[in-house]
Amino acid sequence: MSEDLKGKVALITGANKGIGYEIARQLGSRDATVLVAARDIKRGEEAANKLCLSEIDARSVQLDVTDQKTIDSATKQIESEFGKLDILVNNAGIISDGDRLPPSQVDIETLRHTYETNVFGVFAVIKAMLPLLKKSTAGRIVNLSSGLGSLTLNSDPNYEFADFQLLAYNSSKTAVNALTVLLATELKDTPIKINAADPGFTATDINQYQGYRTVEQGAIVAVRLATLPDDGSSGGFFDEDGLVPW
Repeated sequence: MSEDLKGKVALITGANKGIGYEIARQLGSRDATVLVAARDIKRGEEAANKLCLSEIDARSVQLDVTDQKTIDSATKQIESEFGKLDILVNNAGIISDGDRLPPSQVDIETLRHTYETNVFGVFAVIKAMLPLLKKSTAGRIVNLSSGLGSLTLNSDPNYEFADFQLLAYNSSKTAVNALTVLLATELKDTPIKINAADPGFTATDINQYQGYRTVEQGAIVAVRLATLPDDGSSGGFFDEDGLVPW
């Protein structure tokens, strides 16, 4: 077992299942202390206990990215127990049922609901955790994005997922990419690196397990970006094979 993450503390949102759980497992297997953030504390505890059975140092943290009180409480808990945060993976995300209509027919409430989690939630968590990440010698932020957020790919009629015109979800991931770029510019003179990760079409409950990639595959790029060396990239958009176009 690699010990290169010993002493590192990693917080993963939406980590009680799917890609989030797998990211926690992979980071934990490399000796990081992983904080399993979940809206439902019971599900978070169950996931953390399962990871502990694999000799991973996992703790549960109640955190709903749409509830500032839980974000503030989680921040205080991490500060009290660890005094810093080394890795933040913003994995929590949703696709609304109302998003499966032609873009012009999507209800504005669907847009608001999606952005509340996928964009505002990501920003709220980063904003709260940034002081703790600045106490790390090498803070890393990974924002789970999607190829569906690429304006370049969405403009290509030959794009593999050209038929997935989900107005709220796709544009929310475009917004996540914008957040990533702007924050990377702000943080360029610090040890913190922030990047967007495209896990690919991974089988999770967000797509009714239709994806053809496993969660083990989907987690690879996020884990790689979470453990970048000091000379690693910041402000980029990557999948397992390299750069993804904006």
